Amino acid sequence: MAAFLEELRTRVRVGVVGGSDLSKIKEQLGDDVIQKVDYVFAENGLEAYKNGQFLSVQSIQNQMGEELLQDLINFCLKYMAQIKLPKKRGTFIEFRNGMLNISPIGRSCTLEERKEFFELDQREKIREKFVSILKEEFKGKGLAFSIGGQISFDVFPDGWDKRFCLGIVEKDNYKTIHFFGDKTKPGGNDYEIYCDPRTIGHEVSCPEETLHICLQLFFPIPAN
Repeated sequence: MAAFLEELRTRVRVGVVGGSDLSKIKEQLGDDVIQKVDYVFAENGLEAYKNGQFLSVQSIQNQMGEELLQDLINFCLKYMAQIKLPKKRGTFIEFRNGMLNISPIGRSCTLEERKEFFELDQREKIREKFVSILKEEFKGKGLAFSIGGQISFDVFPDGWDKRFCLGIVEKDNYKTIHFFGDKTKPGGNDYEIYCDPRTIGHEVSCPEETLHICLQLFFPIPAN
């Protein structure tokens, strides 16, 4: 895939956007990810890099204010204390530049424990129910919620989903922006940017599917 990305950059500009912070994006895509693509948008673009250089960063505490932030954290901790799971570990709330990442099992769980929770969550809708309660409790507070990955969900100010990165990309005046993601259904963390009129959205389930679509789009076979 790394070799294909290098070849793809000879045809188009390539960017990566994720809800995770930069360190986790590097874990997934390599320590040199900032050099391998043209844009890296960590935390939905709230921490942004372009052409291998730091571009900008935003702060959730400045946007939300300390009082609302603490109300949210306290409510989540109290709610999670009442959830009984097969296992609980540590780091239930991860504070990031542009969001809070909430994990009922705790982010320090092992890969095996992550899988176990994910399978339970698919049956019991633990995260979905949690988000539903938060939406009701904090209605009108300017917060948005997004379920992604296997063990957690994100809370952030309205408009700070993955569409945030489009405001940065737009400044470079591209005619077309293609987006590839797997969590494109309502409630998924790709949904808003996938549906945004500024993008052409592609729902994919694996890197191989992304590669296949990119070959069709950007390396067309000439007609005989």
